[in-house]
Amino acid sequence: MGTLYLVRHGVHDLLGTVLCGRMAGVGLSPAGHEQAARLAEQFADTPIDVVETSPRQRARETAQPIANALDVSLRINAAMDEIDLGEWTGARFNQLEDDPRWRDWNGKRASSRPPVGESMRELQLRVVDHLERVRLSGRNAVIVSHAEPIRAAILYYRELSLDAFAGVEVDPAGVTVLNTSSSGVQVAARENGGMP
Repeated sequence: MGTLYLVRHGVHDLLGTVLCGRMAGVGLSPAGHEQAARLAEQFADTPIDVVETSPRQRARETAQPIANALDVSLRINAAMDEIDLGEWTGARFNQLEDDPRWRDWNGKRASSRPPVGESMRELQLRVVDHLERVRLSGRNAVIVSHAEPIRAAILYYRELSLDAFAGVEVDPAGVTVLNTSSSGVQVAARENGGMP
């Protein structure tokens, strides 16, 4: 069957300082645009049937050069959107350090959730439901998303607890390759996104 390439968006200027989540107006930095151009070059000769992206600006800006290089239309798919971080959306990481809910979230992803946000389990269900539909279609797809949705997919297909999330690194512009078959999905490779 097909191969799914899960791509995290490139770097942006708020990376590492602000918990962006679904904030509007977060586009790629110049380094992120360079990463997107490199990804487009890497995929240019790969047989791809569809390119999808999260609705977030940083994901769309990463996906569009890939779609252009492959001469396929870009599909925006809400199933691969960033996790809804609720009240934490747009918070600075240093503002969250003393919040006990933040500590719970970072220690117990299987049983906690952001305030007025989406649980990791809910995220995983929507992401895997979509990936399974793509898998059963037999198409080769590049899907540009975010660290948490990709992490949730990797944990699911490796049959690991959501609490194991910290052991799964998903770098900006990194590519996770899922080889699919009628019997399931194998996480075949993870490639570093070449952060500057």
